[in-house]
Amino acid sequence: MTGTMTGTTTGGPRGPARIVVAVGGSIAAYKAADLVSKLVQAGHHVDVILTRMAQRFVGPLTFSALSHHRVQTDEGWGEGDRPAAHLETTEKAELLVVAPATADLIGKFAHGLADEIVSATYLGCTCPVLVAPAMNQRMWRHPRVAANVETLRRDGVTIVGPASGYLAEGDQGPGRMVEPTELLAAVVAALRP
Repeated sequence: MTGTMTGTTTGGPRGPARIVVAVGGSIAAYKAADLVSKLVQAGHHVDVILTRMAQRFVGPLTFSALSHHRVQTDEGWGEGDRPAAHLETTEKAELLVVAPATADLIGKFAHGLADEIVSATYLGCTCPVLVAPAMNQRMWRHPRVAANVETLRRDGVTIVGPASGYLAEGDQGPGRMVEPTELLAAVVAALRP
């Protein structure tokens, strides 16, 4: 997934951008809320999309309050006046950030599956994509997940992390989603011309 960014200036960081943050179902979803807050404070227009599982960790109201925009979910997908919200949301986006990206989402992206709003949004996206994995260290080390991550890299997706450390299940190792400040730095780098 590669695309061109419009409105950039030569040589340095650009101004405010349209960024879509897609949130997967992981305890690390709270970090995505912090990222959205930081992006909005930096002046960016941020649209948020949540998987069903993401809503079990952090609700749409939180992200709506932080982004100042309506949040897209499976429940409202295809209804009302926005039947193609997954395409409309990224139509003018300059960056798609998937954080946290679960093993499930990474697998869907790698294999072109689109059975819910975030994976469908990914397939309809033409802008650059940053993916911040978050999962148990045994899942991260599984050969299938490694192969899916490599497929995304070959497709031009930037993988940010994961970090190593204490995991929600009590394990230690790679699999923690990177901190919002590190992800914010990756966003700034991706928006540079």
